[in-house]
Amino acid sequence: MAALVAQLAFPSDCNRRVWEDPSFIKWRKNEAHVTLRCHETVEGGPDAKTISERFSTRVTRSIRYWYERNKVDLTVANSAFWNDDAVVGALDCAAFWVKGLPFVESLSGYWKFYLAPGPTSVPMNFYDSSFEDSTWQTLPVPSNWQMHGFDLPVYTNITYPFPLDPPHIPPDNPTGCYRTVFHIPDKWKGRRILLHFEAVDSAFFAWVNGVPVGYSQDSRLPAEFEITDYCHPCGSDKKNVLAVQVFKWSDGSYLEDQDHWRLSGIHRDVLLLAKPQVYIADYFFKSNLGKNFSYADIQVEVKIDDSLETSKDSILNKFSIEAELFDNEKWYDSNEYCDLHSSSVAHMELDSSSSHATFGFLGYFLVGKLESPKLWSAEQDLMMKQIIGRGRYPHLYTLIIILKDEFGNVVDCESCQVGIRQVSKAPKQLLVNGHPVLIKGVNRHESHPRLGKTNMESCMVKDLVLMKQNNINAVRNSHYPQHPRWYELCDLFGMYMIDEANIETHGFYHSQHLKNPTLESIWASSMLDRVISMVERDKNHACIISWSLGNESGYGPNHSALAGWIRGRDTSRLLHYEGGGARTPSTDIVCPMYMRVWDIVKIANDPTETRPLILCEYSHSMGNSTGNIQEYWEAIDNTFGLQGGFIWDWVDQHLSSGKESSWNEVGQSLLNKFWEANCEDALLKVGADGAKHWAYGGDFGDIPNDSNFCLNGITWPDRTPHPAIHEVKYVHQPIKTSLSESTLKITNTHFYGTTKALEFSWTLCGDGCKLGSGILSLPIIEPQSSYTIEFESGPWYSPWASSSAEEIFLTITAKLLQSTRWVEAGHVISSTQILLPAKRELVPHVIKNKDAVLGEMLGNVIRVCRQNFWEMQFNTQSGTIENWKVGGVTVMNKGIFPCFWRAPTDNDKGGGAHSYASRWKAAHLDSLSFITESCSVQNMTGHPVKVVVVYLGIPRGDENSLSKSEDPKVLFKVDITYTIYGSGDIIMECNVHPRSDLPPLPRVGVEFRLEKTIDEIKWYGKGPFECYPDRKAAAHVGVYEQNVGDMHVPYIVPVECSGRADVRWVTFQNKDGFGIYASMYGSSPPMQMSASYYGTVELDRATHHEELIEGDDIEVHLDHKHMGLGGDDSWSPCVHDKYLIPAVPYKFSIRLSPITPALSGYDIYKSQLQN
Repeated sequence: MAALVAQLAFPSDCNRRVWEDPSFIKWRKNEAHVTLRCHETVEGGPDAKTISERFSTRVTRSIRYWYERNKVDLTVANSAFWNDDAVVGALDCAAFWVKGLPFVESLSGYWKFYLAPGPTSVPMNFYDSSFEDSTWQTLPVPSNWQMHGFDLPVYTNITYPFPLDPPHIPPDNPTGCYRTVFHIPDKWKGRRILLHFEAVDSAFFAWVNGVPVGYSQDSRLPAEFEITDYCHPCGSDKKNVLAVQVFKWSDGSYLEDQDHWRLSGIHRDVLLLAKPQVYIADYFFKSNLGKNFSYADIQVEVKIDDSLETSKDSILNKFSIEAELFDNEKWYDSNEYCDLHSSSVAHMELDSSSSHATFGFLGYFLVGKLESPKLWSAEQDLMMKQIIGRGRYPHLYTLIIILKDEFGNVVDCESCQVGIRQVSKAPKQLLVNGHPVLIKGVNRHESHPRLGKTNMESCMVKDLVLMKQNNINAVRNSHYPQHPRWYELCDLFGMYMIDEANIETHGFYHSQHLKNPTLESIWASSMLDRVISMVERDKNHACIISWSLGNESGYGPNHSALAGWIRGRDTSRLLHYEGGGARTPSTDIVCPMYMRVWDIVKIANDPTETRPLILCEYSHSMGNSTGNIQEYWEAIDNTFGLQGGFIWDWVDQHLSSGKESSWNEVGQSLLNKFWEANCEDALLKVGADGAKHWAYGGDFGDIPNDSNFCLNGITWPDRTPHPAIHEVKYVHQPIKTSLSESTLKITNTHFYGTTKALEFSWTLCGDGCKLGSGILSLPIIEPQSSYTIEFESGPWYSPWASSSAEEIFLTITAKLLQSTRWVEAGHVISSTQILLPAKRELVPHVIKNKDAVLGEMLGNVIRVCRQNFWEMQFNTQSGTIENWKVGGVTVMNKGIFPCFWRAPTDNDKGGGAHSYASRWKAAHLDSLSFITESCSVQNMTGHPVKVVVVYLGIPRGDENSLSKSEDPKVLFKVDITYTIYGSGDIIMECNVHPRSDLPPLPRVGVEFRLEKTIDEIKWYGKGPFECYPDRKAAAHVGVYEQNVGDMHVPYIVPVECSGRADVRWVTFQNKDGFGIYASMYGSSPPMQMSASYYGTVELDRATHHEELIEGDDIEVHLDHKHMGLGGDDSWSPCVHDKYLIPAVPYKFSIRLSPITPALSGYDIYKSQLQN
């Protein structure tokens, strides 16, 4: 061993750079295994009574550990920190996670830290116990060092953050040196000491008291080393010194090219475990459901580690192994002090037969039988009894494994939570407990704006609470195994999971001269080690329904090897891998990413494809996005063989940027001159307001970077939901309501739960006013069943029949009757609004007012007014309203112009020269100038006044070179006829004639500016949240009120935002009630409306939200047409055809009216309806 140690590369001898050798991936590292709890054990002689009592006590303590650990609900989520408090919170969590485990100790805390420019520059012998580290700085462990002022965080999607030269790493390879001390408790005397790193990025060496104890790669899975022989004896006054050298990059980094922030260091906890000389080292629980799921044959395969290295048979001469299954439900049948031990439901004993396969390791098989098992699924049975006032399902059991010596003393005890469930395949279906469940999933990176890749309990719970509240039932761990507590929480809350290996080689896709590592045999062992380590750590979690071989790594023989190993090791789950076209032999699921709706339907209808199709990534939610998702779910809900997908992705991956008192000064002498010159500006970036702001790729001076491509979430970094999450919740909702002819159909799409736990209600609204509402009494609807109601027999029929409203909507809502682990009672899980058939033919809106207009010509200005009510000045030279006063208050002082441009969204920009934004700018849509070709007053003497204006839209700068309206420079010709009534009503009739060779248009509408005090908005249309033509299914038509400031959606990169769809009418008023009203008119359809302090130009200019500067007024857009947002992906033009706006003529009308405190928008709207 000493000879091998001498050959290894340590700071004093870097001749052999093992961190650049794919064949050297670990040294002295224990085999991968499940998370160990090291429960309290029994020591003593063969006193049967004492043994029995002690045995019962230890088992009960093991159960109580889980009883306490499972006390998790939405109140925990409310304590999540996203600011500097999270640093201490992460340390507290590391200690909390080992609470109640006497033989597990967390080494979390502030360690001594030094960052060297490269492996050859680390301090000489820094790992020695006598090394003087008093001048070193401190760093919290766990953490990423970039989050504390050391080095630069890097965000890149595909391009490797270092030169592509496998397996070599550049000399500029920041290397972190860590030191801390620990004591071995007296209670641990005679035990074996294990040093357990839950995750370190990317590779590391470890020393204890100056002795090298191990090396490991794989930045997302544990590394464990036995250090018993290197520690000072228990009770010694000497401190044990732990030193760790972490390489930012290693050859393993070539397998870790995921699309996320590249952050380094010991980012998960470091533990000390104390085990007896012979101990339970690993175990694998399996269940096989019997006929009709009436019973389950259960089995646990146990691995024993024996320091004496005796034979397998010899161990059984001195030790015995038992296993017990406890029903968690029974813990809560009485008070907290119930006899937890009495919840035992199955006992497992050693199976002496040799028929069992021992693939993976030589284990001992314990078998038993569980009658009437309670099955685990992601659906929550909300009508069962409550845990501390909250629904406790899905069903979990506690598995306890006991190792006893020849006297019957408990030598070792391990436990975990398990679920009884069956994952299987059928033609074109993935089945859970025999049902083809739909995967309503999201992709989730580990991401915290302050902690980076470090985890907190409350933040993980926050994710699950939000997911469950928004009808999300599945998560794909993208693209690596995540914190072990995450899996426990997913078991507990009920969340289907794809667990994904830490393998991605996306950066090789564009390499012309290098083979992908997945094709090279030298990388096979490293890839297999990552897969084995993932499966062995996570194999007992019920939430995992599929393993994944990794992400975007092409396809090669190495994948076949990985798939073969998993299929041999675990037959209880499916296998997933998208690479190589998503349909290779190494996947049990057709799992494409960003495939179009029509293509997934085509595959599902292919009779030769017998696998289900589940999109591993779809609906790329970058900024203002997630359009078209309803089209996907219409296909999924109605096509056999389609079973859902995982949205990309859950959270905007942002890091904090700005003033941070806890961050270290980066211009320290410990760093080289390059860092001294650059890092302070990068990491301590301060905004104009002196505050910290969310940052994306490039904000830290990181090169290469992929800018804001890390912003693809349906939540902000602090988990505030994006508006798009409403659409996600709607397309996933489990209760579907539809109206066909005269029959209302309510369908329960759950596979396991009835509607007994739900309260149904109905609301009827006509023209925005409530006509009636009440509880809807329904019989219990069984899973996958429907209930129909004849429309005329419903409680809504009477108010509907007596109403004279033009349009009437019926809304059916389903709420939870009781609180659950993830939400309070009264939470809406489903809500559907239905437009009822019109009772009479709809006729166009008209103005009925015949009041005379008082008008006069003052040079180029027409002044029209009604005394003490309103006054308007219209410039006949420019053809615009110069000033409009209502009740003496100026409401508009900049005229109404046509508008065809929007601040491009990220999806608009996707596709390079072929993107919508590029084509728009090439056509000068972003720089249009409208000149007035003509303005004629056709009526001034009678009523009403009529003004006809012709605008020509041309590129800015060409105004003086225009010869005639047929000039090719003219991109738009817009005819607007203003009809001004004595009531103050203005009817705008707009005729738009775009040049036919223009690309699809962003919008077709009008724009005007209101005084900044006119900031209170009320509208009748879709809402209350932001919605657009291809993302409005969740929004209900109603009357809503908001302040202009609250309408704004603060996307981190400013884009087109704050729109509201299908607006019938809208009012803009000041605090005293004076303002203007706008509505569709005549036969024109409802409008798309937005109002903001930030104009289109400003939204397009700013690259960060904090850079936005409020204008001096409010920019209002009323659009006849507005292009969809898209969302199939963000790198190609992908708005569906029906949401595009072709460059063809358009005709529409808008009504504008003065409004005072004595009027309401509803009154004005009703005044133009024909009875």
